[in-house]
Amino acid sequence: MADLFAPPPQESPRHAAAEDAPLADRLRPHDLSEVIGQDHLTGPDGAIGRMVAAGKLSSMILWGPPGTGKTSTARLLADAVGMRFVSISAVFSGVADLKKAFAEAEAMALTGRKTLLFVDEIHRFNRAQQDGFLPFVEKGTVTLVGATTENPSFALNAALLSRAQVLILHRLDAEALGELLRRAEDITGQRLPLTPPAREALIASADGDGRFLLNQAETLFDVSLDAPLDPEALGKFLMRRVAVYDKDRDGHYNLISALHKSLRGSDPQAALYYLARMLVAGEEPLYVLRRLVRFASEDVGLADPQALVQCLAAKDAYDFLGSPEGELAIVQACLYLATAPKSNAAYAAQKAAWKSARDTGSLAPPSNILNAPTKLMKDIGYGKDYAYDHDAEDGFSGANYWPEGMAPQTYYRPVERGFEREVTKRLEWWDRKRRERAEQP
Repeated sequence: MADLFAPPPQESPRHAAAEDAPLADRLRPHDLSEVIGQDHLTGPDGAIGRMVAAGKLSSMILWGPPGTGKTSTARLLADAVGMRFVSISAVFSGVADLKKAFAEAEAMALTGRKTLLFVDEIHRFNRAQQDGFLPFVEKGTVTLVGATTENPSFALNAALLSRAQVLILHRLDAEALGELLRRAEDITGQRLPLTPPAREALIASADGDGRFLLNQAETLFDVSLDAPLDPEALGKFLMRRVAVYDKDRDGHYNLISALHKSLRGSDPQAALYYLARMLVAGEEPLYVLRRLVRFASEDVGLADPQALVQCLAAKDAYDFLGSPEGELAIVQACLYLATAPKSNAAYAAQKAAWKSARDTGSLAPPSNILNAPTKLMKDIGYGKDYAYDHDAEDGFSGANYWPEGMAPQTYYRPVERGFEREVTKRLEWWDRKRRERAEQP
């Protein structure tokens, strides 16, 4: 069996893929300038562009949806700065594989050759395995480039994140996906057998995933058709619903924007119309449901906490029933959102809290609210004078929970609508009690 971690053969990534290789492989970019849709990173002013210009890479986590070029970007990074490229997958690799990769990187470092270690699906490594990267990253044995589709804040150790820069890859937009199709036609010497509306429908159905789009295009290149497919025929041919745009080309993004704003404006009739436009045209119901779930948190929030529950229940109902029966559950969720009281207080609170977290760095919480599972931690004051709220007569201690040197902040400001009226009363009661506690000798 070939050694997965042996130094790669001395060939440039510009080496052409075999003619019978999958289309996505043949279209892999040969240079960072050819990466599509990520100019904010690979351009001269982007984080990757600046690193390459300086000739020195720092460890990084590439976070983005599937099919946005994470693996290709990592390969091209190694080539751009003359580093040895080693790739492993967290799905198929374990501790023994990592130890071998690190040992070989150390050996190569002695010869003056640096290693870029690309770890696909890095979030699938458990916390102990992630900790195993730390000494090798700190020593510079490897430059770590991890790829993940999951939010690194939740999927990766804080210690690992502190040693790596998180770079966000964008879902490919319609222009980027259209460029991919043009490149596919150039390399194959064929034109896709599609009418212009069907071509737009194919792009929309990829939902930002370049690899998926190329796989679908490859299927179309492999057939001989008497006439170009229109959107309806394309959907039948690919065994997948694709959005059909009307003669005015009111596309995927225009309609979802209209639906979102009709919901925000509490117009259930208009919202139902745009929902119908999308579903009748062949839009993926799960795409619509994802947008409704997002709306429930962004625009309704705690004004009606049941909004999110309703949307997730609609998703489960659709999964269970399928089309067309399950689409009634989507209608129910849509109408619930349109008629619910609105608040973006949770959304505004998230943005404010995230900014504050970035600005304040790693301030430690006050020691009185830290757990002290060991004697040493108790001796240095962890948990000392902690006020257990349930011991207070009214179940509220009024203690300070903010880091030393940081004034208490107000991120969440509920509105006077729906359930948030009750939340406002609770917050005001706690604030009054907190002031009273602070005034006590």
